[in-house]
Amino acid sequence: MSGVETVTVETEERDMRLDRWFRNRYPALTQGRLQKLLRTGQVRVDGKRVKAGERLTPGQQVRVPPLPDAPRPQASMLHLTDHEIKDLRARILHRDDSVLVIDKPAGLAVQGGSGQHRHLDAMLGVLKMDGPERPRLVHRLDMETSGVLVLARRRTAAVALTEAFRDKSAQKTYWALVVGVPKPAQGDIDLALEKRAGPNGDRVVAGPGGKRAVTRYAIMENAGRRASWLAMMPLTGRTHQLRAHSAAIGTPIVGDDKYGGTEHEIGGLGRGLHLHARELTIPHPDGGDLHVVADLPPHMAESWRALGFTVAGHRDPFEDAPELSI
Repeated sequence: MSGVETVTVETEERDMRLDRWFRNRYPALTQGRLQKLLRTGQVRVDGKRVKAGERLTPGQQVRVPPLPDAPRPQASMLHLTDHEIKDLRARILHRDDSVLVIDKPAGLAVQGGSGQHRHLDAMLGVLKMDGPERPRLVHRLDMETSGVLVLARRRTAAVALTEAFRDKSAQKTYWALVVGVPKPAQGDIDLALEKRAGPNGDRVVAGPGGKRAVTRYAIMENAGRRASWLAMMPLTGRTHQLRAHSAAIGTPIVGDDKYGGTEHEIGGLGRGLHLHARELTIPHPDGGDLHVVADLPPHMAESWRALGFTVAGHRDPFEDAPELSI
């Protein structure tokens, strides 16, 4: 345990939320523990009580009480082989002084959880390369979801990128293969989602007591009535949103054992969840926009071939879609 200390907010931490500031500096501190420290006045900014969402200003003094010591796991602790390091670096889609974008493989967790020790967050040291800092996570993908994942190479970039995801200026498009054919062929799924306990762990389902969740979708191609290739754009960012919304309208994602996508087997397809973060456009911390695209993972490419779907030649299905206030 460390003692009470007073920490000065740095210039590159400008406008960072207090809870995120703590997560960056003290990764062992849980959100629940931080909330208790705030309620009891043990954490203060410039001597005043504050809330978790307080925006920080360079030069402010944060009172930090004794906290548990638990450094972030480093890649070396996972004993990555030279082949694994080479494979991870080969997944880099974009790299500059501020931003790193990788194509996350399906099956790799982004962060650790209960019993989950092998995850991307513990491997990020090998992606530092010529950067001044270890890359930082700024958003998440489910363990079984593949595709575009953005990392910040500097703390200031992390603040800007996190804000872009939070204020919805980041535009994300996913590709999914679903069982059946949704109606209409293009539209918005506007269904509130709430978490419920189930036999296979917590599930997110449509329910009046949940938080509003909106997904824009469009059919790209379909294989008769068996399956459809969907482009999906989440306009909100709820846990398992695309998976839960797909199931809620009667067309679960193929290979999704949690939300019903394995109940209707389709022969000749690749094994695994058929959900891929295909494309991302986000304001770059240094100006302009960053646009990145990730190819289909092997198991989905196999299914695309089996169903006769063609990736080339499709226009953006959301190009002329109307704005929706969230």
